[in-house]
This record gives sequence, structure tokens and C-alpha cells, in this order.
Amino acid sequence: MFKKALLMAAVAFSAISASAELPSVNLKDINGKVIDTAKLNNDGKPFVIDFWATWCKPCVRELKAIADVYDEWVEDTGVKIYAVSLDEAQNEQRVKPFVQNKGWEYEVLLDPNGDFKRMLGVSDPPHVFVVDGEGNIVWNHQGYVDGSEEEILEAVKKAMK
Repeated sequence: MFKKALLMAAVAFSAISASAELPSVNLKDINGKVIDTAKLNNDGKPFVIDFWATWCKPCVRELKAIADVYDEWVEDTGVKIYAVSLDEAQNEQRVKPFVQNKGWEYEVLLDPNGDFKRMLGVSDPPHVFVVDGEGNIVWNHQGYVDGSEEEILEAVKKAMK
């Protein structure tokens, strides 16, 4: 059963990673505005999609580590980060105050049903995708250990070429 699920996720991801377009899912940002994920962009510059949850300690450590250097990343690369919360609907109202308390300047989207997560083949957070300026997924990574945010930055820099 696990092998079959893993194979299905791999097939789904390879189909997506070969595609020039992100899947279309309507999510809300933390202010209630509806966002079509197929239209995520950064004006021709790379961007990051980071799946996380308030209950996920490695996710919070990763986003905090990025927040500490985010201004430098933006200055050097122009990158934008979409932090996609996987908190379930009953906990959705906790996300905005959580993000505000952390002082994170990311664009935060809510995926309470896991639709976008499933379409990208994400199993567990944290899971990061780097998307080039043309909307192609060029790198992804699951999990976080201290310092691995540098891998994200390197992938963003490669996506600029």
C-alpha cells in the first residue's frame, strides 16, 4: 500500500515538474482574498512555495531561519516566498496571528483541505519548491535541518539563469 502511494506521488510529481504550469487550486490568503495557484508569480523572477503548518516545529524553524535573511535574499535575487499553511480548517484562524507574531513578511496562503498539497505530491511538511520566472518547478526538497535554507537560496540563484 505504501509503495503504491509512493509510486503514485512520484508519478504525480514528475507530471507536475515536467509541466510549465502550476496546478490551479483556489486558496485564500490570510486576509481572505482568493488566489488561483496557477497564477502565482513574481514578475518574471523566481519564487518559493513553502508548505508548512503551525504545529510543525521543523517548518517553523525553517521559516524563521529564512526570515532572518529574507531581506538579503530579496535584495540579491528578488525572490518572493509563498508560505502555504497546511493547518486544517478548524485551526485556520490561528495562522494569521501566528504569522504576525513571528513578523514573517511572506505571502501566506491557506490550504486547509490539502488540495494544492496533493496536486504537487507533497506528503509531509516542510516541503519547498523553487519555481523559475516562467513558472517551471526547478527544485524541491522535503524536510529541514538547520542550515538547509542555504540550499533553497542556491536553487533560487540557479533559477535566475
